[in-house]
Amino acid sequence: MATLLSTPDERYVPASERVDAIPMNRCGTSGLMLPAITLGLWHNFGDDRPFQTQREIVRRAFDLGVTHFDLANNYGPPYGAAEENFGRIMRKDFRPYRHEMIISTKAGWDMWPGHFGIGGSRKYLLTSLDESLERMGLEYVDIFYHHRPDADVNLEESMMALHDAVRSGKALYAGISSYSPSATAQAATIMRELGTPLVIHQPSYSLLNRWVEQPGEHGEANLLQQANAENMGVIAFSALAQGLLTDKYLNGVPAHSRVADGKMSRELLTEQNLTHVRALNELAKQRGQSLAQMAIAWVLRDQGDVSVTSALIGASSVAQLEDSLGALANTHFSDEELAAIDSYAVEGGINLWWNVTASRM
Repeated sequence: MATLLSTPDERYVPASERVDAIPMNRCGTSGLMLPAITLGLWHNFGDDRPFQTQREIVRRAFDLGVTHFDLANNYGPPYGAAEENFGRIMRKDFRPYRHEMIISTKAGWDMWPGHFGIGGSRKYLLTSLDESLERMGLEYVDIFYHHRPDADVNLEESMMALHDAVRSGKALYAGISSYSPSATAQAATIMRELGTPLVIHQPSYSLLNRWVEQPGEHGEANLLQQANAENMGVIAFSALAQGLLTDKYLNGVPAHSRVADGKMSRELLTEQNLTHVRALNELAKQRGQSLAQMAIAWVLRDQGDVSVTSALIGASSVAQLEDSLGALANTHFSDEELAAIDSYAVEGGINLWWNVTASRM
């Protein structure tokens, strides 16, 4: 069953029990089905990490039922490297299984210098998609996102680019990321009128970052409610608060952690955050879970019509991947557990994507 590499050129044969190995959830009212946990390649898949380790992680994820792999044009380092490395893995291992896979990419944050290397212009979005497909060696992606709102470009132009990406066959579905409830409603209306409905929203969401549950600035629906009203699914990124919601920082800053490597600010390790993380860790122990497992399970908890479709995780090793997937063994929370968690699951100042995009919100 295990598919860890014994030699660099070993032929990959996926585990036969991968099908239906983990829950699959419908994305809004579309025909798109996503696994409850998605593997993101934001970190750990650049040229600073061994390629064979990356390959082992992706293989193991697929064996365990993870069929959705999430990328963006500027994931690395350097920018573009994650897509290039994923493309190598596709060519070596996954070409025969492309029909089983959901592969997504995005454009919106900075990619290259100049006026058309960031934002939401038609030129940037469609040029970026072409380059992403080339890096990955794919004819199409399953989902193409506008990665963030852009206050300097009309929303209609950004949405028309997503519409044309789908109409051209270079993407099968369109999505948005980090849009506020009101901007989500506007974008969904435009896309519906164009005839290419938005099917998914990707916001940050975790125990320490609950902005998607907060009403809009004028008291309107929150993001989860708005996405449901627009028949969209929701995939939550940074469910582990970039590693803060693990046991990694309970007793200081370990070597080679994201904080130690300068990839996450030490300012996030406030005494309040660490106090809350330690308390949440104790609650996780009472549930028989690691803190990471409870954090992922909490994001996926049953919230009725506004539940999250998929939790987006990263992994630096096969062991870390397997631990995260263990969250699916228990996603049920009693009312008492939720009340206890709410005492510590408070805003931790880690929504790094809000201030940059708030002008469009």
